[in-house]
Amino acid sequence: MIARRRLHEIVDAFAGRRVVVYGDLVLDRFVLGTPKRISREAPVIILRFEEQRDLPGGGANALANVAALGGVPLAVGVVGDDEPGRALLTALATRGVDCGDIVVVPGFRTITKVRLLAGGPSALKFQVARYDVEDHLAADRGRHAELGARLARLAGGAGAAAVSDYGYGTVIAENVARLRAALPAPALAVADSRFGLTSLGVVDGATPNLEELAAVSGRMPADDAEVAAAAESLRTRLGARFIVATRGSHGLSLIEAGRPALHQPVYGTDQVADVTGAGDTVLATLTLALAAGAAPAEAASLANLAGGVVVTRLGTATVSPAELHQAIDLAPFLGS
Repeated sequence: MIARRRLHEIVDAFAGRRVVVYGDLVLDRFVLGTPKRISREAPVIILRFEEQRDLPGGGANALANVAALGGVPLAVGVVGDDEPGRALLTALATRGVDCGDIVVVPGFRTITKVRLLAGGPSALKFQVARYDVEDHLAADRGRHAELGARLARLAGGAGAAAVSDYGYGTVIAENVARLRAALPAPALAVADSRFGLTSLGVVDGATPNLEELAAVSGRMPADDAEVAAAAESLRTRLGARFIVATRGSHGLSLIEAGRPALHQPVYGTDQVADVTGAGDTVLATLTLALAAGAAPAEAASLANLAGGVVVTRLGTATVSPAELHQAIDLAPFLGS
């Protein structure tokens, strides 16, 4: 059983730990409104605009979470030379993220996920529609070589690295390999990928959800044993040290080479408010914990707690050290 005292020590050690985050940077834009009436033009609700909130999403949310937990995120990715790109850089900078190694690419459309939320002035807002502005970074060897050079430079001073691949072209296997090679021992590289884990080459750890695990194994795992078997197969295929499978309301499973599987229930409640960005929080917390000297089981436990905290909030969220300390004290599945 994982000891609470040890987890408290690891969270205290987060401060100042340097983590490279390489991946697809997304702007999560929330447009909030109050229902006005049904449109005469079409059977849709007309919303009276209240406000717009621009939050870091995707790999940018992982960056924001590392910063919120007291770590030092080292960002490598791209944005477009457009208004959403500038909004995303501003959102990151206000959260203490150094954006100096984020490349602004002319002609590239910053990946933007726009969610329309509706509700009364004193009521919770709920999502009524979403649209995505998507682009794919061209396979330009010069551009990817530039990103690779930045990764190699930053990795030398990092305690761990997180790879956040949403399939928009920023992450390529050649640069994942370059990143791992530049990390000082014993720093590890952990990858999260939207159905592309097996295309990234060798990684030290990975954080698939059940759908991504099923895409690799060919079937949806139905219980702990099937999750462990599918994750072990993926671990072997990736040459990884461990797999952390996130299982939604069923919690999290850690499959580590040479050790029994660890299955933890979800922290808090299985009735969630919003899962937006929860996977990014898990990736960030797991990787920062590894940078702070945690064993994979300890890092996975903290990631599970962090994920349980953020899904209780609407919208893309981060977790703080104080909230993690409180979760450690309250989690019933931890030891003394």
